[in-house]
Amino acid sequence: MSDPDVTARIWIDADSCPTRVREVIARAAERVGGEAVFVAVKKPPLPTSPAVKFVPAGDQIADDVIVERIVPDEIAITRDIPLAARLVEKGACVMNDRGDLFTTENIRERLSIRDFMHEARIAGIAQEGERSFGAREVKAFASAFDRELMKIVNKNRR
Repeated sequence: MSDPDVTARIWIDADSCPTRVREVIARAAERVGGEAVFVAVKKPPLPTSPAVKFVPAGDQIADDVIVERIVPDEIAITRDIPLAARLVEKGACVMNDRGDLFTTENIRERLSIRDFMHEARIAGIAQEGERSFGAREVKAFASAFDRELMKIVNKNRR
C-alpha cells in the first residue's frame, strides 16, 4: 500500500454495490483509518465520509481501473465473478456484497458455475433471478467484511 497513513484500502465495484453495503464499508473504513475507493462509470450516491473516495472510470471499464490500481493485501468488493478472478490473481482479498470470499481455491469453481448458469439462461433452462437482499444479507456481509478488514489492518500495522 503506497500511503502509510491508510491502514487499509478497499476497492468497490460501485456499479452494482447495494446502498446499505456502501454504508457499511464507509463506516468501517473511517473507523480503522482506511480508504474506501468506489469505482464506477457514473457516480452512485455515496456515504459522506472523509474515508470515501470516488474514482470515475472515464472511458475505461470500471473493472480495468480496479485491476490496474489494486495491490496485494487490499480488499475488493464485487459481484462480478470474472473481475473477482482477476483480482484474486493479483493477491487481493476479494468478496461479494454477501460476504462470500473469492479465493484461489474456489474461484475456478465459481467461474464454472457462472458460465454454466449463463449458458442455461441462454438455452431457456434457467431463469435469471435476483436473490433477496435484506437485513440478514447486510449483517452477513458486515461480519465477513469486518473479519477480513481487521486481518489486513493488523498486518499493515506491523
